[in-house]
Amino acid sequence: MKTHVLSLTLEELGERLAELGMAKFRAKQVMEWVYQKRATTFEEMTNLSKGDRAVLGEQFEIFTSAVQRDLVAPDGTQKLLLKWPEEPGEGKGGGLTECVMIPCDDDQCDEYGNTVVATRRTACLSTQVGCPVGCAFCASGMEGLQGNLTVGQVVEEALRLTHKLPREGPGHRLTNIVFMGMGEPLANYAVTVAAVKVLMAPWAFHISGRKITVSTVGLPPQMKRLAEEGLPVTLAISLHAPNDELRKRIIPWANKISIEQIVEAGKYYFEKTGREVTLEYIMLEGVNTLPEHARELAQVAKKLRANVNLIYYNEVPELGFKRPSGQVVFGFQNILRSAGVNVHVRKSRGREIAAACGQLARQDRRGAALTVNGR
Repeated sequence: MKTHVLSLTLEELGERLAELGMAKFRAKQVMEWVYQKRATTFEEMTNLSKGDRAVLGEQFEIFTSAVQRDLVAPDGTQKLLLKWPEEPGEGKGGGLTECVMIPCDDDQCDEYGNTVVATRRTACLSTQVGCPVGCAFCASGMEGLQGNLTVGQVVEEALRLTHKLPREGPGHRLTNIVFMGMGEPLANYAVTVAAVKVLMAPWAFHISGRKITVSTVGLPPQMKRLAEEGLPVTLAISLHAPNDELRKRIIPWANKISIEQIVEAGKYYFEKTGREVTLEYIMLEGVNTLPEHARELAQVAKKLRANVNLIYYNEVPELGFKRPSGQVVFGFQNILRSAGVNVHVRKSRGREIAAACGQLARQDRRGAALTVNGR
C-alpha cells in the first residue's frame, strides 16, 4: 500500500527516502513540488531523475480523495465534497467530507495612509467523517460519527483548495485556516495538532499560527492540553447558548460539560497562550435570540478574555430551526456592545451552495438533486 506523502513531515520523508536509497535532501525538493509548485504526480518533478520519480510513484501518492462536488457561490465561496477510498480507521470505504474556501478582499490603509487591498483566502477544514456531537441544528452529526480523518487527509483538504486558487498574484495562496468543518477537532486531537504544524511549516503552507483557528464545542481537558502545545492558534468555543439549561437542549454533550467548566478551561488557555478566546454563537430564531439571552451571554463573555462572533444560521431543510432577521441579530449585538463585549456579526457566505456544515455530504448520500453551480 502506498504512503500518503501529505501525512509525512519533511524530516519523516527524508528518512523514508534514505531507506529507499535516495538522498535525504530530495525530500525538500519533493515537498517544494507538492506544496509550492502544486505537482499532482511525481512525474512532474523534473529536477529528480527518472529513476527517483519511478520509485516515488511506486511508494507514495499525493492525492487520495476523489472530488465528488465542486461548487462555487456568487460571492466566490467554493465548497468541495471529497470522497475518501476508505472510511478513516475503518477500512470500509466511501467516507465523505467537506472543505470550503472563503475569499475576502478588504480595503485597508498601510502605515502611510495609502489604500491597499488585503486579500484573504480562508480554508474551512473538516477533521472527521460525520460528527459525534449531534447538535440539534447541525447536518454534520445527523448520522453520527463515521470515522476520524488522518493527518494526510486534513492536509489534503487544504491542498485541494489551494489548487483552486490562481498560481500567482492576489489571492494565490491560503492565508487563514479554520477548523470548523465536519467533526469535533479536539475529539481527533492528535491529528488536529499535527495538521496545524504542517499548515504552519515553512516547507508546506507557511501560514502563521495566529491565522489558524481551532473550534471546539468545549472539551476542557483537550482545551487545556492545547494550551500546553506552544501553538499560537486561536481557540474558538461553539457556545451557542448562554446557560446550561438551554445548551443541553441543543447540544447533547452539554449534559456532561457545563459552561462553568468551559469558561475555566478558556481562562486557562488565555493565561498560558496570551491568546483571547472567541465565543461562537449561532443565532437560532426564537431559541437563543431573546434580549435576556444576550444579557446572559454578556456575563459569560466577561468572565474570560473573549470576543463574540454572532453567526447567522444556515438552514437545514430537515431540521426545524430558522434563521433570524437582521433586525434581531443587530439588536442582540447592541445589547452585548452596551455591556462592553467585543462582538462581531459574521457575514453569511455561500448559502447558495449548501453552506451549512455537513449539508452537502448529506445531500450526496441521499442522492438529492443539486441546483447550484456545480462542476
